[in-house]
Order: sequence, then structure tokens, then C-alpha cells
Amino acid sequence: MWVCGTVWRVRTPARQWRRLLPASGCHGPAASSYSASAETARVRALVYGHHGDPAKVVEGITRQWFQRFPWIFLQRVTAAVSSASTVGSKDVLRGVNFELGLEGLKNLDRAAVGGSDVRVKMLAAPINPSDINMIQGNYGLLPELPAVGGNEGVAQVVAVGSNVTRLKPGDWVIPANAGLGTWRTEAVFSEDALIQVPSDIPLQSAATLGVNPCTAYRMLMDFEQLQPGDSVIQNASNSGVGQAVIQIAAALGLRTINVVRDRPDIQKLSDRLKSLGAEHVITEEELRRPEMKNFFKDMPQPRLALNCVGGKSSTELLRQLARGGTMVTYGGMAKQPVIASVSLLIFKDLKLRGFWLSQWKKDHSPDQFKELILTLCDLIRRGQLTAPACSQVPLQDYQSALEASMKPFVSSKQILTM
Repeated sequence: MWVCGTVWRVRTPARQWRRLLPASGCHGPAASSYSASAETARVRALVYGHHGDPAKVVEGITRQWFQRFPWIFLQRVTAAVSSASTVGSKDVLRGVNFELGLEGLKNLDRAAVGGSDVRVKMLAAPINPSDINMIQGNYGLLPELPAVGGNEGVAQVVAVGSNVTRLKPGDWVIPANAGLGTWRTEAVFSEDALIQVPSDIPLQSAATLGVNPCTAYRMLMDFEQLQPGDSVIQNASNSGVGQAVIQIAAALGLRTINVVRDRPDIQKLSDRLKSLGAEHVITEEELRRPEMKNFFKDMPQPRLALNCVGGKSSTELLRQLARGGTMVTYGGMAKQPVIASVSLLIFKDLKLRGFWLSQWKKDHSPDQFKELILTLCDLIRRGQLTAPACSQVPLQDYQSALEASMKPFVSSKQILTM
């Protein structure tokens, strides 16, 4: 649902709207004041209150919606006023009046952030498959509802509390962990929830830095001791992770075999992936042909396979692995189980592993994650890692972005801009 911050206070209990959106008087002692213009004062966020189809549960609620359904709005106002002792009647009524145009407010004063808080203005946030899965309720980490969508993005620091030491206004930051809710125009987070990134890298690269490239890098580094000249095979090669794998592998001197689904513009896709550094691009159908046995006369069999699909595709990846090789599964786009041949496991001693970046972060220190981010930023600066093909969409056009992100054969990542 598309919500204005002030109205969301009206329809959400105080404890929950404090968690979702920055609000006056809920961050403790004043550290510094921040006055925003009318445009930035209206904090907008994409919020979902239950799990399901993102196109249905993330619905647009606007001023016109309230005018069309006034009785529902009155119910929200009544509930809000009844809890005025908790959230402050002045805040409630100001929010209601502002949204209905009963006050000619052009500016809203923001309360000071708390001592360890950081107020940020979101700049851009992508729509990732994990975001869709989280809204659907099919993910390993589910935030308390209602929740703001989005796990990744880049923001600019606007104000900091008196106890904040690592960040200052103007810095670019990304979320340290999933679940912060990045599909909004503005937010207040604790300093520990953010990681500074250099502002001299492209905006799209910064917005898509914290998930897919990190996943690609760790899978290439953590499961097999690969050397320059070794090969890696992967499916879903045109995905965000797939494109990052191609580029990082090329930077490491690794050769990649990239499997994609057949499509009408397959040659265009193949050319684009090869421009990123892919050595070979083949379709799922070509991977199943008997002629594949001759494919490895001119290059070594891969010791590492990266699976984001499952089902038959993952079985075919396993068949191509060298003896003792490893297949790492990090997604299941086909919604089918990984089926491994008993003979391959016994006679080729293949290994099946899984990878989830959120778990990697739990198992490693924040400093190690920051080191990973800086390593990737170095690759970006050297021109060895670029953002995936993107389509920038204004936040208010989120419905079209959500629909596009769930269509098959769409190679362009949807990025919401604020």
C-alpha cells in the first residue's frame, strides 16, 4: 500500500508506526533539529499489512482513496483519536488535516533525532526477488507486519544524533541487514543499521550493491579454491547475481559458462552477457544435448556450479561438474526441488551446498561485511563491476515496477527512485 507518513500514524498503533516511519517526539532527547520542506515532510512509503500477491497487497492509498471511502477514513480517525494519549492528539490531527488539505502547510518541522539515530533520505531502491518473496511470505526472514517493503537501496544522510561518530550529513549509506524497509522517501535508523559507501560510484551501483554482488562474490570465494583459468557454470545468468558472477569471475581470471532460458531475443541477451565478460552463453535446451560432452575439450570442466533455478536445470548443472565439484544453491526460481543423481554423488563425489547472504552476515562480523562492500566498490571504481541492466521508476509508479519485476524474460531490474 502507498502511504503518506502522517496518515499511516492515523491507522497504525503507536508502537508500529514508530517502527515504520520517522515521527515527531519518538526518538528521545534532541540532538539536532531538522526542518523539511512540504515535499520532503510528506514521508511516503510502500507498506504491506499481510502476505500475498505483491500486486494486490501493496495497494495505492492516496488522498483520492480517502475521498472515495470516507467512512473507512473516519474509522481510522476515531481509532487514532482514541489513542491520542499514546501518540499525541496534536500529531494525529495535524496529520489528518495535512492530508485532507484543511491546513495550508507548506513546511513541517521535524523533531530532533535521538542520540544514536540517523535521518536519511532514500535515493533509490531496487525490487529484488527476495523482496517479492518476503511480501508473499515465502522467505527465510519475515518482518513484523505491517512492514515497509524493500531490503536494499542507497540513501543520503540528512541529520545525525549527538552520539553518532561514523556518519555525517551528505554521506551515502546502505542497509547493514535485510528488513529495514527501503521503499520509502525518508527514514530514521540507528547508526549500526547503516554502512557508509563512497558517493563517487554510480547511483545504480550503490543502490544494488548490498545483495547481489555480495552473494556472487562470496559464492565464488567460499566453496572452492578456484584459480585463474578454472571454469564456473551457472543458471539464471541474466539475473542480478548472474551478471555480478560474470563480472567478478572475469576480474578473478575465471571462465564462465552461463545458462539462460531460450527466448526470442536470445542473441541480444548473449551479446550483452558476453560484453560483461561471459565466455560462453548457452540455453537450457543446449545444456541437455549429448553434444555437451564435447564442450569441455577446449576448457576445463567446472568445479563450481551456481544454481538459482532448481528442478531439471540444477540436475543438468550437476552433470557438467568435474569430480569432487560443488553446486551451490541460492535460489529456486522454478519452485521445484533439486534432484541429484545417486550415481553422480557416489562416483563423482559431488557436493551440494546452500548459500544465504543473511546467514553469512550472522556468521561474520559487521567489519567483515564492510570489508566485502569496500572490495566490491574497488571493482566498481576500476570498471570491473557495473550495475545490472536497470529501469528507473518513480516511487509513485510502483505498481508498474512490481508488475515488471514479476514478468518472465525481463532482464531489466526495476529501481524505485525517490
